[in-house]
Amino acid sequence: MTVTATILYNLVECPQRLALDAFGESAKRDQISPFVRLLWERGSLFEQDAISKLQVPFVDLSGANEVDRERLTLDAMSKGEPLIYGGCIRAGDLLGKPDLLRKEVGGYVPGDIKSGRGKEGGDDDQDGRPKRHYAVQLGLYVDILEQLNLSAGRRAFVLDVHGDEVTYDFSDLSSQDLWGDYENALAEARSILARQIVPLPGYASACKLCHWYSFCIQQLVSSDDLTLIPFLRRSDRDTMNDQIPTIASLAAIDPEAFIKGKKTVFAGVGADRFRALQARAVMLKASSPKPYLRLPIRLDSFSVELFFDIEVDPLRGVCYLHGFVERKNGDNDTERFVSFFADEPTPKAERETFAAALDYFASREDAGIYYYSKYERTIYRKLQQKYPDICTPEDIEQLFDPRRAIDLYGDIVLKATEWPTRDHSIKTLAKFLGFAWRDTHPSGAASVEWFDRWCRERSPVIRQRILDYNEDDCRATRVLLDGIRGLAD
Repeated sequence: MTVTATILYNLVECPQRLALDAFGESAKRDQISPFVRLLWERGSLFEQDAISKLQVPFVDLSGANEVDRERLTLDAMSKGEPLIYGGCIRAGDLLGKPDLLRKEVGGYVPGDIKSGRGKEGGDDDQDGRPKRHYAVQLGLYVDILEQLNLSAGRRAFVLDVHGDEVTYDFSDLSSQDLWGDYENALAEARSILARQIVPLPGYASACKLCHWYSFCIQQLVSSDDLTLIPFLRRSDRDTMNDQIPTIASLAAIDPEAFIKGKKTVFAGVGADRFRALQARAVMLKASSPKPYLRLPIRLDSFSVELFFDIEVDPLRGVCYLHGFVERKNGDNDTERFVSFFADEPTPKAERETFAAALDYFASREDAGIYYYSKYERTIYRKLQQKYPDICTPEDIEQLFDPRRAIDLYGDIVLKATEWPTRDHSIKTLAKFLGFAWRDTHPSGAASVEWFDRWCRERSPVIRQRILDYNEDDCRATRVLLDGIRGLAD
């Protein structure tokens, strides 16, 4: 079977998805989510915009059919065309469709246009590392060019969302072996497509947007798969599977029998983490599983509490909603929802809502602030950098002073609690505590898709749906806070 860049991308995301896409029953797929369709649409629009802004002439093959594109691409390269857009190259069982092929000394260098950042793990001020799922795609293009004797060297590039050209150097082994990653991915893809290996499903955060989600969850539950334990990775499961194949079997063992000093008999699984995973298995298999505190916690009381959540469109780079549920004296009957919504996806609207949210915070300077994960603080730091006339960096740090601003996820849930759930998302924990969202499909991804529709359609119903979802997220944070306090009683 033919191996494409998309196949390698999907393999990095999940080997099981590759197998199911190739051999699974299409009737068992979920519907593609509106958010995923939006990602495809935005990616295509971003590519078109990036191409329209190129300052150099290029050969455009994007409108040709696949058979003609292969021939026309080879013709263009044989003529030494300096830049080719929408080409198609093939060698053996490898098929590549790089967005760009650029003539350099010795041959061609492939490139892709991406609507995300070219690297991961850094921030706006620090360089990150190459993305593995980008690297395997680019590696395939380089491999094909090498087999065609048309490569300028083992390097490629990404034109990313910021307009930066990010080099992927496959010959540089100083930080990570990108070429080795590509070769390993290619070998695994070939084995899966030849049915020489059958990958197992594994539960992860990315699963919820996959069209095989329902099918895989059913398999995982029926097999009592270890990856249903929070923070037990697919690689952990694969290492442990021969000796400990299920959650029930992990719950039944004596963890000390597998521990030697600070290590275990399982590569990559340390002693302390193994003990924690085993304790989670015991909890999950209890007849009436209940959350509990691992460590003492301190949660100060405030006469006014603000439960805070933001909504961000990462594709437009706009924070479009700052939402608060305000509660007084711990009385739920006093709750009210306050929101600051950007009616337009523009810097002006974003700036105005940011300023209004800061004014609201300032008017309640003695209130306790509760949010879930460091995302809110990260976005506020970025907003300050975008709009330095509104506030200073010190203002943001003071706002998120841990004496009054508590990240329930990072500071409490991760550090001090255990929950009998598959993950620790706010949706999962609040639902466990009995909270229900009004929307039938609540998620941050869905909110982004709704905001896109609001920008296009201006429907008040869609706008209200966004606000209701955000209000429920804020209220879920309150439910979680009260639930955590209940664990300490």
